[in-house]
Amino acid sequence: MSSAAWPYPLWVAHRGAGRLAPENTLAAFRVGAGFGYRMFECDVKLSADGELFLLHDARLERTSDGTGVAGDRPWAELRRLDAGSWHSRTYAGEPLPTLDTIARYVLRNGYHLNVEIKPSPGTEAATGAAVADRCARLWRDSRPAPASLPLLTSFQPEALRAAQAAQPGLPRGLLLDRWRDGWLEEAQSLACVAVVAHHALLDAESIATLHAADLRVLSYTVNDACEVERLLQAGIDGLITDAVDRFAPAGRSPG
Repeated sequence: MSSAAWPYPLWVAHRGAGRLAPENTLAAFRVGAGFGYRMFECDVKLSADGELFLLHDARLERTSDGTGVAGDRPWAELRRLDAGSWHSRTYAGEPLPTLDTIARYVLRNGYHLNVEIKPSPGTEAATGAAVADRCARLWRDSRPAPASLPLLTSFQPEALRAAQAAQPGLPRGLLLDRWRDGWLEEAQSLACVAVVAHHALLDAESIATLHAADLRVLSYTVNDACEVERLLQAGIDGLITDAVDRFAPAGRSPG
């Protein structure tokens, strides 16, 4: 995919619905969709026995009733966890979803998906390859045709490189929390179509530099209206937000 053929909407719901529902659950995707969002970001990791599931943290404690390192647990154990009660009683019993579950929901509704590859330490290559292979199969076999292929992103270049080797046709984006040495060359060597950077890093000059390198630019996690307007004026291509109840996704789109 060339960055010129950019199929994704401007607004992206962070982890499904930001803070309005338990993050990285099917319930959160439904809440985000209820506010009009048509693209969603989620975090995907690998269980000890090879299942791909949604979770942000390395450990289970913050967003479930489980304990320990998530990637050390088999899926038969992870699937029984309550990933909703920590948020509110409304979502008590909400399970951790598999990538397959989320993909089916997105594909049936014609939505777009940004999959952040979130490997447990030491599983970067295995997780990147597994995510890419599973996404390629799910999107290839979908009927009707999907709105777009999923955008695979990661802070871990090793995970993106494994995804590139496994499924070079899937679009990739490099996540950055700082401008470190060699980041542009790294994005180019990974054949990325986008860079996804913390909003404080970005201004009109940096966005223009990325556009000149034929890269689209997305920003996380943008929850302030003044910051949204600043980035829109600077030429941003995508805004990942928790504030799905405050920003109307149909309002503006990149040119």
